[in-house]
Amino acid sequence: MQITSTGSQTIQRAQGETVMLGCTYTPAPSDTGDLDIEWLSVHPDMTQKDQLVISYTGGQKLHYGDPSLSKRMDFTGDPALGDASVSISAVKASDTATYQCKVKKAPGVDMRKVTLVVMVPPSVPKCWVEGVEEKGADVSLRCKLSVGSTPLNYVWIRESGGAIPPTATQNSQTGELMIRNHSESYMGNYLCVVSNPVGKEQCKYTLHAYNPPNKAGIIAAAVIGALLLLLLLLLLIWLLICCCHKRRYEKEVAHEIREDAPAPESRPASRNSSFRSVLGFRSPPGAVYSSVTKGMPAPSKQKAPHLPPVLKYDSSNGYPV
Repeated sequence: MQITSTGSQTIQRAQGETVMLGCTYTPAPSDTGDLDIEWLSVHPDMTQKDQLVISYTGGQKLHYGDPSLSKRMDFTGDPALGDASVSISAVKASDTATYQCKVKKAPGVDMRKVTLVVMVPPSVPKCWVEGVEEKGADVSLRCKLSVGSTPLNYVWIRESGGAIPPTATQNSQTGELMIRNHSESYMGNYLCVVSNPVGKEQCKYTLHAYNPPNKAGIIAAAVIGALLLLLLLLLLIWLLICCCHKRRYEKEVAHEIREDAPAPESRPASRNSSFRSVLGFRSPPGAVYSSVTKGMPAPSKQKAPHLPPVLKYDSSNGYPV
């Protein structure tokens, strides 16, 4: 038994495509036993058992293992006529593996391994610039995609305006185009092309060259702004100090006024109460007293000797009133 398929033993395909794994064979005249064909998914760990996917034995096709793979794998021809090749439709990234074709017809047996690599094509990348597009400055053009299998290769080309600037360097792994000492002659459209073995995409950026701003004017404006801010702070501090001094002065004046004010006179009621307490009288229940000064004319401003009030004896109550 001899497998006669040739070609690359590593196949790269884009996700969603259909791939064929070749396995043609020629039996020897002495191979007279029953034909047995197996396709297995080889486990990367040598200590683990390989997974049988599809087989042809006794004239029948049988599928095994994960249905999501085995149902998409089928023989491309009649396995009994020397062609044990299979195809896998709508390949996925999870189909990436090494597959082994094993053909046995006693006493002969032979096998062949094919590695399938399913890759995701690049998505449309995004182009942008980092830094300012000013004359004399360093400008970095960047390019990045969101989906795509490695290895990825980035290439910047100039769509209009001539060749890539001589002061520019590009990194094919990160997608950066660094332009040193930018000038007006470097303006134009730049294309970033990103590719992998199963596809490519591109994006475009229009590069400008602006005059740099007047740095002296910016510095002067910054200095003036800082001085104005300092003056404002000084004014606030001065107002705060004045306010504190004003409050302190008002407190001192109010304190002096309170010290110069005369003491309040005692009320007549309190004087009558004191007089009764001196004489030792005790008010009976229901008795009402009136001030002895009630109805009397107001005293003159001249100081007069103090005379005790005139009391009359009340026989009904038994004490003077």
